[in-house]
Amino acid sequence: MSGFQPFEIIPGDPSQSLVILGDHAMNRLPSEYGDLGLPASAFTRHIAYDIGVEDVTRKLSARLGVPAVMGCFSRLLIDPNRGEDDPTLIMKLSDGMVIPANHPLTEEERERRLKLFHRPYHDAVASTIAETWRKSGKPPLVISLHSFTHAWKGVARPWHAGVLWDTDPRAVQPLLKALGADPALVVGDNEPYDGALRGDTMHRHCSTTGLAHALLEIRQDLIADAAGVDDWVNRLAPILATMAAQPELHEVELHGSRVI
Repeated sequence: MSGFQPFEIIPGDPSQSLVILGDHAMNRLPSEYGDLGLPASAFTRHIAYDIGVEDVTRKLSARLGVPAVMGCFSRLLIDPNRGEDDPTLIMKLSDGMVIPANHPLTEEERERRLKLFHRPYHDAVASTIAETWRKSGKPPLVISLHSFTHAWKGVARPWHAGVLWDTDPRAVQPLLKALGADPALVVGDNEPYDGALRGDTMHRHCSTTGLAHALLEIRQDLIADAAGVDDWVNRLAPILATMAAQPELHEVELHGSRVI
């Protein structure tokens, strides 16, 4: 795995006590894994990464001056937004496409991917949150960025964005309210997915530690080019800055889980 870095930390000023995450920001693979037996076209699709999220994360981090952490490996190798015991951690089949290098998979190879990619990413997330907390003197607000396809199994998805969560509404409510104030947007509350997932990034780093957080899903076709990315950065930057200034979002508060 010569020279392959499984994560990237974008440095920022911790004073706002805001951390941005991009679990599926990139579609890269270490050279030793080749293409996992897939055509190049597979790595341009949502099955490999969250289209547009890398650029949105970089630009939001720069605009707000806050730290961010991004995963640098394709979710087809191993999914950083899954717990280590999740059966979808390493996908054998994704949206109708078989991943040849993932089936059959030995226990040794599974452990190797956890050791080299999954765990280092989560260590980077944990250390960035801890450093931000230490330097700011208050628990940070954590925002995780993802993107979703405009249609699924032939059915169009009406939402422009969705906010996913489990049982902690502190960051969710102001984010939903701010996005919903734009009459041009259709915003989903736990759509197009449910945010209750044991062992995922938000559960691991926020739900179990009491940090205010929200996972924002943006429809991929809206951030697939530079103009769309800039549009969403311009929209989100003032919203997140306002949220980061709210004292109630910098308190530790544990909520019961409804994890599915």
